[in-house]
Amino acid sequence: MHMRIAVVMAALFFLPAAGHAQRSGAGDAYPVKPIRFVIPFGAGSASDALARINAQALSQLLGQPIVVVPKPGADGALSGLEVKRAAADGYTFLYGTNSPLAVVPNIRKEPPYDVLKDFTPVSFIGENTFFIVVHPSLPVKTIAELVTYAKANPKKLNYASANTYALVATALFAKKNDIQMLSVPYKSEPDAIVDLLSGRLHLMNGTVTTVAAHVKEGKLRVLATTLPERSPLMPDVPSFPEAGQGKFPIGPWFALVGPADLPRAIVARMNKEMVAILAQPAVREQMQKQGFMPRSSTPEALTAYMKEQLGIWKSALKLAGMEPQ
Repeated sequence: MHMRIAVVMAALFFLPAAGHAQRSGAGDAYPVKPIRFVIPFGAGSASDALARINAQALSQLLGQPIVVVPKPGADGALSGLEVKRAAADGYTFLYGTNSPLAVVPNIRKEPPYDVLKDFTPVSFIGENTFFIVVHPSLPVKTIAELVTYAKANPKKLNYASANTYALVATALFAKKNDIQMLSVPYKSEPDAIVDLLSGRLHLMNGTVTTVAAHVKEGKLRVLATTLPERSPLMPDVPSFPEAGQGKFPIGPWFALVGPADLPRAIVARMNKEMVAILAQPAVREQMQKQGFMPRSSTPEALTAYMKEQLGIWKSALKLAGMEPQ
């Protein structure tokens, strides 16, 4: 009898421990410390604003802080390298754009990483909205007038290249309209906007995060959005097709990826929570106020999209006359 009681008590003693062990798998226990979102552009950029919106909502679901870490420079390559080199433990992710994930591999003769091998796709995040803005001193109010003025003043207009979408899109615009303008590189939009407001720059293809307030105050003049449709944030501003420019072959987008070989349980958990926050009305509203169109995906769908975008950007760069360096 005493032996039977001892056996039963031993079994009862070990049951909670066994249950706890099952809950301690990588996906269930994760995360146990703060997570880093590395972004490819500086503080105050669209990447920064959007990452912070998502980080705040995501931290509530995960129960851990999410720290946004700007790593600007080299067309986003520095941010990509930071995440490539990170441990595959689920505590470092690239809150990336088309710059590090589609342009860098196509614009470098010796790319610093292989997008499809060195990263683990987690979820698509959505697309961003860009606007062509000019300094008020420039005597143009429409895209057509900008083209006419640029043709009459070859190589006298300069524009900010604060990210690779802006650089390539503006180069395509110039090539299509047979105009010559000078590109001035910047690490991020907040750096470029200072020179544009001062008049040292003439124009910029910028995000609503950076340019909207200055347009409202009359410090900048907006000519069009480079996307196929008008933005609800500036409904009076024509789209590029409406301005007679047709649809662009490329667009600006965001996605969340981790280092290579990220455990499936962690990928599943992060994807689940990203899908959840991108469906929250409050989060969507905040992102849309930044000119962003949120849209989540499965990891598999993001993998296919990234493969497709690598090809699309390769063609666009070639069309813009930009060869790998």
